[in-house]
Amino acid sequence: MNSRTRALWATTALVGGILVAGAASAQSSGTDAAEGTVVDTVVVTGQRGPRSISGATVAQTVDKTRSTVTQEYISRQQAGQTVIQILNNVPGLNFTNSDPYGNSGGNIRLRGFDGNRVSLTFDGLPLNDTGNYAAYSNQQMDAELIERASVNQGSTDVDSPTAAANGGTISYTTSRPLEHMGAQINSSIGSFNYGRVFGRFDTGAFGPWGTRAYIAGSYTDYDKFKGPGSLEKKQYNARIFQDLGDGDFASLAFHWNENRNAFYNNSNSLATFNAGLRPENDIACFRPLPVAGTVQNEQNQSTAITYFGGTLNNTSCSNDSRTRINPSNTGNIRGQFSYGLTDNIRITIDPSFQYTIANGGGFTLVNERDDRLDQNTTNNATVTTAAQCGAAAILNSGVDLNGDGDTCDNVALYTPSNTNTRRYGVISSLLWDINDDHRIRISYTNDYGRHRQTGEATRYNADGSVPEVFAGENTWGNEDLRVLGRDGSYFRSRDRFSEAILNQVSAEYRGQFFNDALSITLGVRAPFFTRNLNQYCFSQSASSNVRCTTEAVASTLANGNVTFASTGTTQFIRPYTQQLKYDAVLPNIGASYRFLENHSVYASFAQGISVPRTDNLYQPFRNAAGGLDFSTVQPETTDSYDLGYRYTSSRIIASAAVWYVSYDNRIVSSFDNDPNSPTFNFSVDRNLGKVKQQGFDGSVEWLVADNFSLYASASYNDSEVQDDLALSATTFLPTKGKTIVETPEWTFSMRGQWQVTNAWSVGLQGKYVDDRFSTDVNDEVFPSYTVVDFDSRYDLTNVFGIRDAYVQFNVTNLLDEEYLGNISTGNNATTIDVDPGAGVVNRTGQARTGAIGAPRTMMLTLGTKF
Repeated sequence: MNSRTRALWATTALVGGILVAGAASAQSSGTDAAEGTVVDTVVVTGQRGPRSISGATVAQTVDKTRSTVTQEYISRQQAGQTVIQILNNVPGLNFTNSDPYGNSGGNIRLRGFDGNRVSLTFDGLPLNDTGNYAAYSNQQMDAELIERASVNQGSTDVDSPTAAANGGTISYTTSRPLEHMGAQINSSIGSFNYGRVFGRFDTGAFGPWGTRAYIAGSYTDYDKFKGPGSLEKKQYNARIFQDLGDGDFASLAFHWNENRNAFYNNSNSLATFNAGLRPENDIACFRPLPVAGTVQNEQNQSTAITYFGGTLNNTSCSNDSRTRINPSNTGNIRGQFSYGLTDNIRITIDPSFQYTIANGGGFTLVNERDDRLDQNTTNNATVTTAAQCGAAAILNSGVDLNGDGDTCDNVALYTPSNTNTRRYGVISSLLWDINDDHRIRISYTNDYGRHRQTGEATRYNADGSVPEVFAGENTWGNEDLRVLGRDGSYFRSRDRFSEAILNQVSAEYRGQFFNDALSITLGVRAPFFTRNLNQYCFSQSASSNVRCTTEAVASTLANGNVTFASTGTTQFIRPYTQQLKYDAVLPNIGASYRFLENHSVYASFAQGISVPRTDNLYQPFRNAAGGLDFSTVQPETTDSYDLGYRYTSSRIIASAAVWYVSYDNRIVSSFDNDPNSPTFNFSVDRNLGKVKQQGFDGSVEWLVADNFSLYASASYNDSEVQDDLALSATTFLPTKGKTIVETPEWTFSMRGQWQVTNAWSVGLQGKYVDDRFSTDVNDEVFPSYTVVDFDSRYDLTNVFGIRDAYVQFNVTNLLDEEYLGNISTGNNATTIDVDPGAGVVNRTGQARTGAIGAPRTMMLTLGTKF
């Protein structure tokens, strides 16, 4: 038994209560103060027991379903791994990682909700994109700096700064600077040329007020486990902390993360997977040599060197690995301030600023006489011969894209869809302790995001590489890289500016009754959400297809739509602006009852709302009155109920919950893995209408012996779509009675940890994921899988005489299981009849694709502190 475990067992009842109450992972300083001080301490007074055993779970007292892991458990996982993968063994959460080390992102499912419907925060800072609510798992803080991480299954906190989190929250709290000067260095090597180094320096207390600070950084680089390309990550963190006494404090932190990732080709259907085929991107691609007076068509005259070692002639370079990239720069500055105005009134203020620029690569073939370049509708004839190329009309039109002196060619351009966000926020709370048993909290949240979504094209370098991963995005001083038309306008695939503005007020009452055995929470939050849309391109009705151009309009129709000479009769909506507003009043109620020293039960109810994503709203249609109609996209609403039981003793921490969720206007989001799809690398939403869902989540950790512990969790999920999905006035997708896509019915996790000697410990953990449907009509099933991981850690303190020096060996997917993780879901995989009547209207299906799970991966880490 290690000294830490002995110390936990020796705590008094009161101190043990404080540890349990302090285990909450906060959404904000206000929630931290509300959940971690006097009221909750009274609840657990009298309970003897550990806050945690091995860090895989933590005793909870909140009146909602929550799972928490600590740094003790986090440090046993792979160095540099995303915190969401580290949380993957908690009940209710199923995360499918896109590569063994976490830098390629992954897919979140929490009780059947996708990541766009799950709030992701750290230190109270909301991380979901304010435009599409995406949660980017590969951009999270270095795990060494995370003190604890939590999952709220099914409900948010009352001050959660979100307009989309119907499915719960994932949150983590970062460590505070240490009181004594010190440094930490971790260095790792692993499979696939993996290399990582992490360093942290703490100043210790300095100056007249005992101010503390740290600065940390990490660098990671490794090859993809299949296919050409590598993944590189740089991260920098800093924090300064001032203890103001009596629980008061002020903190300012900084975070910056850069990812330069090559995409995996994830177009693996069940048929190709079962046949042992593993599609991948091309190693390189060579474009035709530009020659003046002749026609180069890069659509069918390029030469690709395929991943499998062959040469493919007469093709395009759309699958070149140097185009299939995913660069991102993200950063934030976040403040926290908590101050007691009086003995029983406290104010908390958490301001923040975030910056993001990112894209998923892009390839577009453009004719040099495209009207978007020369604004000339008279020279659109197809050019296939040198004689045609020499015609005077051809020579005097268009833009020379490949530098050969003519405008006869079809040339590939790098056209990533950049999203550049600047986001300002503040979460503030005022807490009033009426007495030791009753508290009131009033909170206000403001979250303001500015989104610039553009697709400025740039030429490729002569060797096929891109000159700038963000192409001609104008905020980075790359205007000279843009492809300009004859009138000075620049060629682009999209161009829009949006504002997402959340103003939210909330109130909460917490009280203790019957000698502190009963705890009641009554809360309500009222979000007021505004989206300001500015579409600068012409767009097709009820479609995401746009035409960004300065060419002359050929005709204006009676309904207000326009046509262009180059696109025939296709109708477009002119550029427009629109403001849309959403609001709701959402109750959040909970109660817990401690009926014996180690036993408690709880119940909770919460309503949620998810307002439409920006991408969905940029698809209005022209109604009969001639106006633009945005009403086809409606908010999703939920009613969530939880009923749970907890048992905590010196050797066992156990919890179990049954839950039920009723949806209106359920939206399913999936990531498109198919490189041949027009929405490749983007999330696509589908509206399924009403859905009912119910299930069970449970976990237990047992200290079997002083040096051996076991953790296990299980989740059951049963969902049912209530109606068929209308495709038209007379055809319907037969979804009634079907199950939500990509959601396993059962998941099981288990971990055993053995302290072999005082210096050496080993751990073995595994997770089973049940079958998952890939389509809304459940006509295709992706098979179940089990992944097992191993870790071994040896304390080197007595070997080298350096405090906290250790060596750790990790193996993920120990049994080298082959499986499909992320799924690009859709409506139907096979041909089905969508006429509910006697007639037959066949709808052609498309086999869905998935991402290959990472194979067995080994890592060795050497760490030390001094």
